[in-house]
Amino acid sequence: MGPYPDWDQEPLDAEFNMHRLFEAADQDALIRDHAPSIRGIATRGELGASRDLIAALPALEIIAVYGVGYDAVDIDACRERGIRVTNTPDVLTKDVADFGVSMMLALTRGIVGGDGWVRNGSWAEQGLYPLQRRAYGTRAGILGLGRIGLEVGRRLAGFDMDIAYSDITAKDEATDWTFVADPVELARRSDVLFVTLAASAKTRDIVNRNVIEAVGPDGMIVNVSRASNIDEEALIEAIRAGQLGSAALDVFEGEPNLDRRFLDLPNVLLQPHQASATVETRKAMGKLLRDNLTAHFAGRDLPTPAL
Repeated sequence: MGPYPDWDQEPLDAEFNMHRLFEAADQDALIRDHAPSIRGIATRGELGASRDLIAALPALEIIAVYGVGYDAVDIDACRERGIRVTNTPDVLTKDVADFGVSMMLALTRGIVGGDGWVRNGSWAEQGLYPLQRRAYGTRAGILGLGRIGLEVGRRLAGFDMDIAYSDITAKDEATDWTFVADPVELARRSDVLFVTLAASAKTRDIVNRNVIEAVGPDGMIVNVSRASNIDEEALIEAIRAGQLGSAALDVFEGEPNLDRRFLDLPNVLLQPHQASATVETRKAMGKLLRDNLTAHFAGRDLPTPAL
């Protein structure tokens, strides 16, 4: 469905008969020509597999996702056909958590702006960079305490932050943190709200206007989950109106062609969906994707089934 690094593509090519849909001049023709023999799809989390594509492949048995999120795969269509779906959890968890906390620190302390202040001569001409805000000792909210949310919380504890979280139920692993069932109440008690929950139809725009405004004009939202979890229109409007202090975003609707209004917003840190983008993690993700495909076609249990 999309390109992989050579260290993944080469072993895939060696083990399977691969058709690169993203390189086809006529993708519909490629699907028509090879549909009877295509038994698996290798995709990425943001690319997924649509119902139309799944319907066009009568021999399809498995969709292997390179990424933890599989919301872009039509799960209902897979369930109807008995098609297996796998993802690559755990191997990217700690990198994503690192990146989320890094974005918080970069935005809180003005790291990007400070670098520009030195490079453009403002330090020499205008003096010290404007004062920023501290991170340690502040209040953090984690919306979605799954694998990534839990690791974010463990890192924030090192900054002596007052940590609260929202999830379906309270978690045994988080007895030292405060459980807040309502996302709006969580946002209201948070200086920084981390969005780390898995995306689904139920979570679309869960960070809505009420949640965003509850974070407030001095608060920050950090999103390392999926763009669909945040109402982008409400987010843009709130920052423009001064109702939200800042945002650090690694994911966007329609990426990489994000809403261009983001480019002109003050106090917003924009990143190119790179929270898991380390050499070590991407190699581990690729291996897990291949392991799932190999196990399926060998009739073995799948290492990381999502469906």
